[in-house]
Amino acid sequence: MTLYFDPVAVLGDDRNAFRGRWEDRLWLNVPGPFYGGETDTCWTGRLSAPAHVLYGGEYLSEYVYRQPRTRADTALLVEAADNDPFLGYGCDGDSRWTPETVREWWRNRSEIVQYLSDQRSKWDEGDAWADQGIAAATRDFEHYIAGSLATDLRIYLYWLEERTSPTPDDRLPQL
Repeated sequence: MTLYFDPVAVLGDDRNAFRGRWEDRLWLNVPGPFYGGETDTCWTGRLSAPAHVLYGGEYLSEYVYRQPRTRADTALLVEAADNDPFLGYGCDGDSRWTPETVREWWRNRSEIVQYLSDQRSKWDEGDAWADQGIAAATRDFEHYIAGSLATDLRIYLYWLEERTSPTPDDRLPQL
């Protein structure tokens, strides 16, 4: 049994939906292969991948708050990327993230938690936000950061360092 699912390996021709630039990546994206950069503000991402995409930043760009763990999850994220008229999603995070930058992102997670907390009160109030479950997804992201994200990032660190999935018997790197 392996612990890391490589979603990029199953993309095939769907890779064409990912034309985003790393330089445009929103700081809220969770480390991993996929990220949102200069995406639309039409609220299409959550319609396709509600357990993976949130809105944030100055213009409510789409970002990936949970990396896919299955083919089905990956297909949902492909759909979100494909529906973005700005083609702002990227899938080259594995060649951009380093163990050092993943650890730095983790050290700075309190800024993300504060951002989510500040935004959630606004999202709890508006009907349009509630229609997309944004406040609930924000709480999901907050719980993910407080819970299993640390383990997921340690598994991802192993992937970055070894370019293979760890097994349950492998020692995971520290954050």
